[in-house]
Amino acid sequence: MKSILFSTGVLLAFLAMGSFSHGKPDGYSLSVAVKDLRNSKGQVQFVLYNKENSIPDEHYNKFYRRLSAKIVNGTSSVTFENLPEGNYAVNVLHDENSNSKIDKGLFLPKEGIGFSNFENIGFANRPDFKKASLLLNCDKRLEVRIIYL
Repeated sequence: MKSILFSTGVLLAFLAMGSFSHGKPDGYSLSVAVKDLRNSKGQVQFVLYNKENSIPDEHYNKFYRRLSAKIVNGTSSVTFENLPEGNYAVNVLHDENSNSKIDKGLFLPKEGIGFSNFENIGFANRPDFKKASLLLNCDKRLEVRIIYL
């Protein structure tokens, strides 16, 4: 009888601890959209990062998650689901030839590119994780500006 009472007490304690946990049990969502794409060729690649020093990532080796979406009327969007609370940065590529990589001219991308928290990109304003990151502690929507260099 004592072991049944003890087991029931332990079970109730675990259930009570679970009811006081922080955050959503299934994680948060981050919806990312782009608009004003220069054409409807190819697709849009949305890349999510969650670690310091992961951006820049020219060859897409350091990402956390990656999704692609079609372009409809110059816009595209995706939703990353079930994300734990934390800091994230977003990189978006208008992949006009659908080859899943950043095509470059001499030094600069030939296709449109954008990052969370960036309105423009240049030699003096290079993206990095710290500048591009945002705290995800609830479901969020984000619009990223695509820059054609």
